[in-house]
Amino acid sequence: MPMRLQKSTMCGLYAVLELAANPDRQVSAGDIADKYDISLNHLAKVLRALVRARLIESVRGPGGGYRFAGNPKRVTLLDIIALFEDTGLDLQEAASDDHEESRALHKVLRDIDEIAMTTLRSVSITSLLKVIDTERRKTERGPNGASARHSSAGRA
Repeated sequence: MPMRLQKSTMCGLYAVLELAANPDRQVSAGDIADKYDISLNHLAKVLRALVRARLIESVRGPGGGYRFAGNPKRVTLLDIIALFEDTGLDLQEAASDDHEESRALHKVLRDIDEIAMTTLRSVSITSLLKVIDTERRKTERGPNGASARHSSAGRA
């Protein structure tokens, strides 16, 4: 069962990844909204939260937009997700439960939450951009490993 993230969280992740992938240029909210098929109004709220968190900055004027302001090696998935999701571990003491089964279940679920938080904290924007680049290259090569451009040119 994959982790489910709110729409705002996904918008925030897309925006940060788009901006971090192009750190030397400003990207408009409209461009991000169009690329990821996101409501511009919803994205604007998400971008404001990212600006407040100092992960991105707003550039006004002609050619303005947004740009990544963080250190992509230090900013993690958890940093972004925590802006939009309740990531607090529910460490409610299970000792008050009457059954060993309930206490054991609470312990296992707490352990899973801690592993998830540790994993999200360990994935930097830089490492995620590398994964994206790898996936992009796989797509360009096509299913048999040949370059998609090369293989289609040979068939024409």
